[in-house]
Amino acid sequence: MTTAELVSVFTVDGQGGNPCPIVVDASGMSASEMQDIARRHGRESGFVLPAQSDDFDATFRFFVPNHEMEMCGHATIGALWLLARHGKLPGDTMRISTRSGPVTGFISRGRHGEPRVEITQPAGKTVPLTTGQRDDVLRALAVGPEAIDAVAPCNAVTSRIKTLVPMRSPDALNALDPAAEQVEAVCGRIGSTGLYPFAVIDRKARLFEARQFPRSSGYREDAATGIAAAALAFGLLDYRLVAPDDDEIRILQGRAMGRLSEIRVRIGFAGGRAVGCLLGGNVALMAAPSH
Repeated sequence: MTTAELVSVFTVDGQGGNPCPIVVDASGMSASEMQDIARRHGRESGFVLPAQSDDFDATFRFFVPNHEMEMCGHATIGALWLLARHGKLPGDTMRISTRSGPVTGFISRGRHGEPRVEITQPAGKTVPLTTGQRDDVLRALAVGPEAIDAVAPCNAVTSRIKTLVPMRSPDALNALDPAAEQVEAVCGRIGSTGLYPFAVIDRKARLFEARQFPRSSGYREDAATGIAAAALAFGLLDYRLVAPDDDEIRILQGRAMGRLSEIRVRIGFAGGRAVGCLLGGNVALMAAPSH
């Protein structure tokens, strides 16, 4: 039986983060076998397969208990970190094929030799919600207009559409307790894969906090969501909450779940225009391979 290694991605001081089963050699596995691993663990899971063309070094696939995903940021980072630990990387750059498009991973080494991983995401796009859509989202979150900031919620996307909801404070953010069925229904109506409410902790320090309520992953909340954090970085740029430069943006997540996580995003610019971003964070090994 195929073995999976459990890592936690986007950890803070070795704790928290989003647990993720990774299979670093999924050659010969069927889609149903991959989904079975995600179901058994109840989490997003990543699978490394041989490249299908000379343009890539590997193919990555991702599953949640309910379905296959086109892209998963923390599973990609976790898989690259494990490949680096096992000495299975072709170099310090890896070209990855995913269902959402090409991703490049950059691997360096920290002070004590531990792998450090960043992955590319395309430039983000944001579309403000209409007043009716905003009110629909607020009903799903079980809050009134007074709970959110003055700027309009929006749908934002790099690899998947996430709905950014600017909350007035971190306390208001962490008090949210939406019903999963309401989240799924409103996400279906507005074309989103998850609600990503956020709050400003320290604007000058570019420190923010967020929560992710996925549309239909098979669980209620994520401890850390890299793709949503990448989308948020471009939302913050459009909201003018961060300056248009490549300084690091830090996004905390998972506090309400008791799994505080930190996601780091750096937006890249060319000719004054945002052209993409790098997404990264710390990784810790949680368990040896399990069947």
